[in-house]
Amino acid sequence: MKLTEWTMQEQEELIHFMTENTWPYHGIPHPAREMIEKAIGEGGYESDEVKTFWVETDEGEKVGIVKLYDMQDEIPMFDLRIADRARGHGYGRRALRLICDFVFSMPDKKIRLEGHTRQDNAPMRKTFERAGFVKEAHLRKAWYSPKEESYYDAVTYGMTREDFLSGTTTPVEWDDRGSEGGEAPAESGPPAFPDEFRSERLLIRAPRLEDAPDLCDALTRSHAELKEWLPFAKEQPTLAATEESLRQAVADFITRSDLRLHLYRLEDGAFVGSSGLHRIDWDVPKFEIGYWIDSRFAGQGYVTEAVARITGFAFETLGARRVEIRCDALNEKSRAIPERLGFELEGILRHDALSVTGNGVRDTCVYAQVK
Repeated sequence: MKLTEWTMQEQEELIHFMTENTWPYHGIPHPAREMIEKAIGEGGYESDEVKTFWVETDEGEKVGIVKLYDMQDEIPMFDLRIADRARGHGYGRRALRLICDFVFSMPDKKIRLEGHTRQDNAPMRKTFERAGFVKEAHLRKAWYSPKEESYYDAVTYGMTREDFLSGTTTPVEWDDRGSEGGEAPAESGPPAFPDEFRSERLLIRAPRLEDAPDLCDALTRSHAELKEWLPFAKEQPTLAATEESLRQAVADFITRSDLRLHLYRLEDGAFVGSSGLHRIDWDVPKFEIGYWIDSRFAGQGYVTEAVARITGFAFETLGARRVEIRCDALNEKSRAIPERLGFELEGILRHDALSVTGNGVRDTCVYAQVK
């Protein structure tokens, strides 16, 4: 994909784009031709403060536009619109990354980039998150819809220059009042850390209750492959059971007693599988990594990529001294992951666990990396 700067010679094409598509979460979902013409004439799409770009595929198809404004400020803002026919294909996330690349490559070194949307605009909020933006504000009754004559809550997402250049996601510290007396409390327990980060192809993040349909679908599709190895996959999954599991996983993540992580493909937002850091001992600290994948995506290297990134996260961000991977000695596909990533086979625990299928006792392989 690429961004191509819009020019005044393309006025008719822009008017057609804006009037032939629908914008349900914007103030005016069906703008009239006269409105766009007036905005163009007043410099609303091209001026010292505003730049407009087409979002184009590699084949040159125009699938969206993005308008950058406050360009003379250290903190520009943007409005991204994807055509009706092109929504749901991951173009928005890729466009946001291209916008960031443009803004943070400018010679005057912009500090940050931000965008706003209605609180109930779930697709745009997911696009922000998959592109590495962080929710920074929730503004009550701040978004007026003339069509409905009603106010909605609005949310603000931002990307800092430092986060974009380093490929990290730094969460907002919401408890910013500090301790009484003005002194910061002494650190204890788990360190502060983000609830999402990325690898080359994956968004790796904390579980959310809204993930239940994705999770249940993947478990249902992959049941035949998973039930032999994983105790939680013995029974055919249901949405109710999946939601209950998610509620517990969210609670465990908040209390830092267990860190389940969901894997979403950056390309199109598809749910790929699950991993995480389990059997945590924060005193050492040490962790065990588990993983499973939706059978649709098996054999494409996603688990190896996720485990490599999570291992690095454990050592570099959480201060791990030891990271383990334990798996059934007969599970050759699972064993291939730590072996591929340079984990050392420290031992095989003979007759360590009952078979998930109930047909005997199995050995357990213990792989580890230490610092």
